[in-house]
Amino acid sequence: MTSKLWFQAGIGTILALIIIRLFIEVQAIFDPLFIIAQTIFVPLLLGGVLFYLTRPILYFLERKKFPKWSAILIIILLIILVFWLLYRMIGPIVTDQVNALVENGPEIIENTEGYIQYLLDQRDRLPTSVEEQLNGVTEQFGARAAGIGTWVLSFLTSFISGLFTLVLVPFFLIYLLIDHRKFVPFISGFFSGARNRWIRKTMHDIDQTLQAYIQGQLFVSFLVGIMLLIGYLIIDLDYALLLALIGMATNVIPFLGPYIAVVPAVIIALVQEPIMAVYVLIVMLVAQQIESNFITPNVMGNALDVHPLTVITLILAAGNIAGLWGIILAIPVYAVIKAIAKNIYARRQEIGHTVVKDVE
Repeated sequence: MTSKLWFQAGIGTILALIIIRLFIEVQAIFDPLFIIAQTIFVPLLLGGVLFYLTRPILYFLERKKFPKWSAILIIILLIILVFWLLYRMIGPIVTDQVNALVENGPEIIENTEGYIQYLLDQRDRLPTSVEEQLNGVTEQFGARAAGIGTWVLSFLTSFISGLFTLVLVPFFLIYLLIDHRKFVPFISGFFSGARNRWIRKTMHDIDQTLQAYIQGQLFVSFLVGIMLLIGYLIIDLDYALLLALIGMATNVIPFLGPYIAVVPAVIIALVQEPIMAVYVLIVMLVAQQIESNFITPNVMGNALDVHPLTVITLILAAGNIAGLWGIILAIPVYAVIKAIAKNIYARRQEIGHTVVKDVE
C-alpha cells in the first residue's frame, strides 16, 4: 500500500499541513525574514521581468563574441535609452493630460455623483431585494469614501517607499544576467544520475514557461494599448493617451484587466458626452476580441494551456488570499506548478516502465 500514489500523496498532504501549522505557531521567529522578503519582493520581481526581456539580447551579443561585461553594459544602456525615448516622446503629453485631469477633477466627480444619484433615485422602481443590496453597496461606498484621506496618505507613503525600493532593480537585473547559468547546476548538483537529469529538465521547463508568459503577456499588453489608443483617438476621447496607458498596464491582469481599464474610460466619456461611453465600450470590445482571438493565440500559443474557467477560479481565489499581487501572479505561479506536476508524472511513468521491464 505504501507504494500507491494516493497513499504517498495523502501522507505528503498531511505532512505539509503539519508543517504549515507549526510554521504559523512560530511565525514570530520568522518576522525578520518576512520583512526582508517584502522589501526585496518588488525589485526582485521587476528585475526578473527585465531579465526575461533582455536575456535574448544577452545571448545574441554573446554569439557575436562580445565579452559578458560589455554585453551587460550594452543592455543597461539600451534600457536607459528606451526609458529616455519614452519619456521624451510621451512624457510631456501624459503630463499635460494628468494636469488637465487634476484640474477637471471636481467637475468629473460632480458629474459622476450625478449619475450615481440618478441611479439611486430609481431604487423605488426596483424589486425589494435589489434595493436592499443597492443600499448596502451605497453604505459601503460611503464608508470607504470617508476614509479616502487615510487611503491617499497610505498610497503616497507606499509610493515614496517604492521609489527607494526601485533603486535595487538594476542590481538584481545585473546579477541575474551574470549568474543565471549557475542556478540550475547549483540545484541539480545535489543529485546524481536520473534525478539530476530530471531536475535539469524540470528547471528548463519552468524557465521556458516563465519566459513565454512574461514576454508574451507584455507584448500582448503593448499591442492592446496601441489598439486602445487608436480607437480613443478615432472617437476623439479626452485623455486618450493616459487612458490607453492605463489599459496597457491593467492588461497584465488576466481576464479582469480589460474590465478594470474600461471603468475610468467610461467615466471620462460620460463627462465628455454620454454617447461617448457607448463608443468607448465598442472600442474596448473590438480590442478585446482582436486580442483574445488573434493576438494572444499567435503570440503565446499553447505555452501555458490554461483553461479560461481555471483562469477565473485562480484569479478570484488568489485575489481573496493575496490581493492585487495574488491576481497578477496567480497564472504564472499556476503554470510553474503545472510544469512541475507534469514532470513529476512523467518521471513516475518512466520509473513504472523501468520496473515493468525489470520484472519481465
